[in-house]
Amino acid sequence: MNIRRGIGLILVTTVAIVLASCGGGSAEVTREEAESQRTDRRSDLLEKMVSRPGPPDFRVGSVGGEFVSAVNNDPKTFNTLTARDADTRDVVDTLSNYLAEYDAYEREFTPALATFEVEVSEEDDRLRVFYTLRDELYWTRANSGPESWVPVTADDIVYWYDEIEGDADLQLPGYPGQFVDMPDGSRERTTVDKVDERTVVFTFPRIVANPILQTNMSPWPRHIFEPAKRQGGVEGVLNVLAVDTDVTEIPSIGPYHIVEYSPGVRIVLQRNPNYWKTDDEGTTLPYIERLIYRIVPDDNTEYLLFQEGRKDAHSVKPEQLENLLSAEDPDYTVYNGGESLGSSFFVFNQNPANLDPVKLSWFTQTEFRQAMSSLLNRPRIAEQVYRGLAAPAHHFAATANRFFDPDIRLEYTYNPERAVELLASIGITRGDDGLMYDAEGNHIEFDFYMGAENQSGIDMVNIFADELKDVGITLNVRPIDFQNLVERLTNTYDWDAATVALGANYWPSGGSNVWQSSGNFHLWRPLQAEPATDWEAQVDRLYNEIRFTIDDEQARALYGEMQEILLTELPLMYTVHPFSFLAIRDKWNNVYYDTLGGTDTEYFFLAE
Repeated sequence: MNIRRGIGLILVTTVAIVLASCGGGSAEVTREEAESQRTDRRSDLLEKMVSRPGPPDFRVGSVGGEFVSAVNNDPKTFNTLTARDADTRDVVDTLSNYLAEYDAYEREFTPALATFEVEVSEEDDRLRVFYTLRDELYWTRANSGPESWVPVTADDIVYWYDEIEGDADLQLPGYPGQFVDMPDGSRERTTVDKVDERTVVFTFPRIVANPILQTNMSPWPRHIFEPAKRQGGVEGVLNVLAVDTDVTEIPSIGPYHIVEYSPGVRIVLQRNPNYWKTDDEGTTLPYIERLIYRIVPDDNTEYLLFQEGRKDAHSVKPEQLENLLSAEDPDYTVYNGGESLGSSFFVFNQNPANLDPVKLSWFTQTEFRQAMSSLLNRPRIAEQVYRGLAAPAHHFAATANRFFDPDIRLEYTYNPERAVELLASIGITRGDDGLMYDAEGNHIEFDFYMGAENQSGIDMVNIFADELKDVGITLNVRPIDFQNLVERLTNTYDWDAATVALGANYWPSGGSNVWQSSGNFHLWRPLQAEPATDWEAQVDRLYNEIRFTIDDEQARALYGEMQEILLTELPLMYTVHPFSFLAIRDKWNNVYYDTLGGTDTEYFFLAE
């Protein structure tokens, strides 16, 4: 999980461990001794770090101070609809909020922009959710007076649901979740209606298990987006609040306003004094007066800034730990957040729209994907890319998922011999030259794409390429611009294989746009009119049954069946769960940190 309020948790590495025996005539180190040394070294590092997980018990603080962070790229936009990369989202996400927040420790939703009430009618199988906005919510601009404030009303919620998330042409993640499969096989849409100026009601066509998850949203101002859509349609909506917008004119209901953007230099956010959230004594949060993002070229520069004391927090890479932890009299603490809940994954294109038919014939065969998973050396990735500070990803559900079952685990772990057997079962065998060929004589060769800034992804794919080379398969590593990657995955479909991350499988009924065959992020073959395979049809059925199953034990059984299918068919192959480490200056109070809840900088305040 990302650290909330602007500190990213993307762990990247640039070098692999090189293990060498000691020179000068000393005795050779055995594999067992080397492994023992690595284990001892990891334990020593972990012992030097601080573990301070939630749930947090925040102290009352005071307003003031500047918090300096960093991003590696200029923002691509100030529009939430087109903000896809992490650096842009860090900025954009400070301008809005969700209707409800989720307490990961209590495992329940709590009011945010709105309070909520669920009304169930079992007699006619209907369910309604009422959201009532807080009093005196306004879209405000930095340093503006009340005369320019725009009230947040029920019309904002209705417009965002119907005209933005509900516009199929925009292909937004929330769109598939608006529809409910009915018992007769038809699909009906969950509707929203205005009750009064502050209240809306969502009406479901049937009872669902998690209605708050399915209706929760982060609205943006109707008075900005409605004119843009009226004048320019979908393109108008996507182009509003572009990166050349005067940032002081961008409204916010979030914790900050943007007050400065100097391309290539910095982005400055100023505390929103009208933010709805307060501490126990009624002081408006956040406590931090100004949040500054320096725009720097890479993580190495970020690390240097932190070492020089010119940055307040740093997401620590494994190879930086020893240096940070051995410093004399440091003015910072390094926190160990534990294993990440989510994992990046490898995915093969199964979409005939723009893929070489020969490659399509390989990628669509279950045995091929099972063989690829059996050649994905997760322990080697954990050791070489993350210096042993990661764990192989062998489960579909996140450990925090309330239906997580440790016994439902990946069968196709690293086993080259088994991979060769699986390939042979579908007619892919080695030729006299040692290379793998299919039954028609086509050499097994494909391109693998990842974001050029994702060094850990590049390192993982290089390891994968090395393992494939050993069995006679050629993999071409193709780092490209992240926006280019997103365009290929979601629009042109011009790709063979890729690695990305979509977050943790935290909710049994989450990921409606990923797991349903009709979803726009069903990456291997999106937007299917009908399921292309029997197993996808089965996943569709199970996913929808889970959405409507109130009884936990029945839902758990359905979710287990769905996981088993996905871990057998392997449309996505999860890699590893890296440990997450965060260094923060000791001048900041109220620091809690773990991968379940992240750390909430809204409560950070300066030590006296």
